[in-house]
Amino acid sequence: MKRRVTHILALFGAVFLALGTTVCQGAAAELAREIVPLERAGVKLYLESFRTRDAQEKDPILLVHGLTYSSHEFDVNYGDYSLLRFLVANGYEVWLLDIAGYGNSQPVADGFTPNSDYAAEDIAAAVRLILARCGRKEMDVLGWSWGTVTSGRFAAKYPELVRRLVLYAPIVAGLADVNVTSPFNENTWVHAAGDFQVKADKTIDYDIVEPAVADTFLSNCWRYDKNSSPNGGRRDLLVAPDKRLIPTADIKAPVLIIAGSKDDYVSPALCKEAFATLSNKDSRIEIIVGAAHAMMMEKPYYKVFRAKVLEFLKAK
Repeated sequence: MKRRVTHILALFGAVFLALGTTVCQGAAAELAREIVPLERAGVKLYLESFRTRDAQEKDPILLVHGLTYSSHEFDVNYGDYSLLRFLVANGYEVWLLDIAGYGNSQPVADGFTPNSDYAAEDIAAAVRLILARCGRKEMDVLGWSWGTVTSGRFAAKYPELVRRLVLYAPIVAGLADVNVTSPFNENTWVHAAGDFQVKADKTIDYDIVEPAVADTFLSNCWRYDKNSSPNGGRRDLLVAPDKRLIPTADIKAPVLIIAGSKDDYVSPALCKEAFATLSNKDSRIEIIVGAAHAMMMEKPYYKVFRAKVLEFLKAK
């Protein structure tokens, strides 16, 4: 319980690259990257696409980051752990967005401004731009942690823009009734490591996450997110547990709810409650036994996790 309270109170506790397309040489294929200018509400947002360099049409998917750390979360580029590169290899054009005030997006003066509803509008702006570029009417979206709250609210408000939605580690309800008074969170190495499973002595369990994976993730947190991040979303999440945060009953697209049974922030019972409110018959729920909040980086679980995600996304 002490660990859970500590996690809750610390919850989830770079500059723009030059515009244009760059190429990353990977083991399997060249990876083309393009930063696309996007501005909303006077704030310049980081939006970047990743795809293989061929003429084949790609299905677009937007990955939406969590509360404290930005979209680099999805590209832990060690071994084959990168979810982004896995999706690219399976035929997707993957898009990363940093919400206002996060990562490579323009800083904000007031960290309470980018709350969950504000972030949902950042997502909407990005999705509209992506769809206009690829000539489609709808696309897939995956949100992790706080990203399930923001992408869930986006999907409920703009159902016509969403083909399929993945809610990975959904924060269905308030985590604790805490008065968040600071507009910015103080980011620390210990805080960044908080999503990994630990041993009895509170050190990272390297049987679950490889040391190089943890090191890559933690280094990216410091590189891109530095020592602070906005607290608008944190103030939304740290409310009474009887407050529901994702309007699942209003989401029309098929939804995959996927969570780990050992996630300190996610209740499988609440996931099942949320699943029961979904109206689309093609929705699914998956609880991965033994996995935790960062299961996309956990050695025993990351392949199971992404196989479930891919199976859902590829369903017709």
